[in-house]
Order: sequence, then structure tokens, then C-alpha cells
Amino acid sequence: MPKSECACHHKNTPRSEEVQSDIRRRLNRAIGQLNGVKDMIDDNRYCGDVLTQLSAAESAVRRVSEIVLREHMRTCVVEEIQAGNTDVVEEVVDLMKRFS
Repeated sequence: MPKSECACHHKNTPRSEEVQSDIRRRLNRAIGQLNGVKDMIDDNRYCGDVLTQLSAAESAVRRVSEIVLREHMRTCVVEEIQAGNTDVVEEVVDLMKRFS
């Protein structure tokens, strides 16, 4: 699908540079951990060590999800409710179920 036909939404309020920087740093760390896991698999490393690294990568991604969800609640959800769109509450409930 061409970029102009993306079904993705864009935020009305941009993320702060501080939040974007924190998310980028955390994602880069998780990517590095996952690349390390690939190398460990290629090197036939001990399963327990691989699982430990996978757990660290999962924790890093989970933390990014928490940050993005918090940002979503503080900006997008507040803006939608202020605009009269209370349907966004169901979206938030679904998102919270997905990440719990």
C-alpha cells in the first residue's frame, strides 16, 4: 500500500523531543538485544542464556509500550474526550487489555 494510502492515524499533538528521544533510545536497546539473540542462536548458545536475553528485550519493549500508552492517555485521549468523542474510552480499554 503506498504511503499516501496508509490507514494509520497521526497525532494532533506532537510528542515532545524528550519523549521521542527516550522511546528511540529504548527501542534501539531492544533492537540491539534482539540482534544479540540472533547472534546467540547462530552461535548455538545455551538456551538459558538466550531466554535471559529474550526476557530483557521483552521488558524493554514492554516499557516502550507503557510510555506510548501514557502519552496516548495524556494527549490523544484527553483531546478526543474534550472534543466530545467518548468512544475513545473503549479504545483505551481495549489497549489496556492488550498490554496487561
